[in-house]
Amino acid sequence: MAALEAQKYTPAEETEIQTWIAKADTLKSDPSSPVLDALNADLSTRTTVLGTKPSKADIAIYEAVAPLVRAWTPEQRTGQQGRPNIVRLVDFVQNSPLFGLAVADADKVAVDAEEVLYVKPPVDAKAEKERLKKEKAAALAAAAAGTAAGAEKTLVDRTKQAASAVVDKAVEVKDKVVEAVSNAAAAAEGGKPQGQKKEKKEKKAKAPAPPPAPVVLSPCLIDLRVGHVLKAIKHPEADSLYVSTIAMGDKPGTDDTAEYEGQVCRTVCSGLNGLVPLEEMQGRKVVVVCNLKPVKMRGIKSSAMVLAASPRIREGEADDHKGPVELVTPPAEAKAGERVYFDGWQGEPEKVLNPKKKVWETFQPGFTTTDKLEVAFDAGVVKELEGKEGLGKLVTESGGVCTVKSLAGAQVR
Repeated sequence: MAALEAQKYTPAEETEIQTWIAKADTLKSDPSSPVLDALNADLSTRTTVLGTKPSKADIAIYEAVAPLVRAWTPEQRTGQQGRPNIVRLVDFVQNSPLFGLAVADADKVAVDAEEVLYVKPPVDAKAEKERLKKEKAAALAAAAAGTAAGAEKTLVDRTKQAASAVVDKAVEVKDKVVEAVSNAAAAAEGGKPQGQKKEKKEKKAKAPAPPPAPVVLSPCLIDLRVGHVLKAIKHPEADSLYVSTIAMGDKPGTDDTAEYEGQVCRTVCSGLNGLVPLEEMQGRKVVVVCNLKPVKMRGIKSSAMVLAASPRIREGEADDHKGPVELVTPPAEAKAGERVYFDGWQGEPEKVLNPKKKVWETFQPGFTTTDKLEVAFDAGVVKELEGKEGLGKLVTESGGVCTVKSLAGAQVR
């Protein structure tokens, strides 16, 4: 408990701790589905019950739900209607030294981190905001229509109607007098009377818009960034795929992102299952391609691509994707979202690469590794850059070089 005793809490956090302890007491006396579902929803964006800071409230919740989780089926734990956030908290509390529980292995709730039966697709924050906006507008319109209908008179005020008719007639007579006077004046000046249509003037042809500036052909059009893998699991419908939750510096509300553990993340599917151990994917830094058009991979939308190196395919050989494969690793101090580019090829990337222009397919053959295991771009390999040669190392904005473990002269994709 020494780690907990060293923690400092604000008055607001102390109040929240007592609230969670009360919830734990409620769970002990009433472990019903609605109570558990509410707890699972509360924990969906929290590592601990306070968010990130450990407290005795985590222990209280653990003691209340651990006996229940022990008896749950895999479907109740991580199925579509399951409660995976409760399972995660139980596993965290019983194994973390922060809480000082020292639970014997025989007494721990057995949790298989790789057994995930259902992955909830990320919420499209922009579409959800637009849907709520439309619902609000529809509700306001319905309320306004109801008010107008209630205020409508059922009887016509005949006196006002007659007065309105007199006014309309007077206005009509006045308009005719004004028109006659105007026509007489126009005739005296040789002009055309009012009421006759004027000849249309020919419209001047608009000057053609200047052509857009040509896009400079460069690997900088590819949006490369440092990514931080917060979680990786096996794809529930594809044996060769991992599904990773990766923070890569997106702003809140960006398309195809969702919040996870307080960070804006994208879901990324990678064909690395069987090539890179799942434990190597957890919590590590990678380099990601961020502006490829999102694609669905066996039911899950993938919104980026993880860069990895593999031996170069020799002429006449088939690309069997058997490996070995090594992930491209940015410098340890690099931060999620930091720009990555090939030295000598700096520039602004495209927002989204147009698949028809095949920008990725054009430049990827030049992605390679050197004898020093540094990732680089070989301009001489790309025929579209005829006349340009030399290697540009893959570097971060802070100046570090991206590397691989052992594969020299490899292809990177």
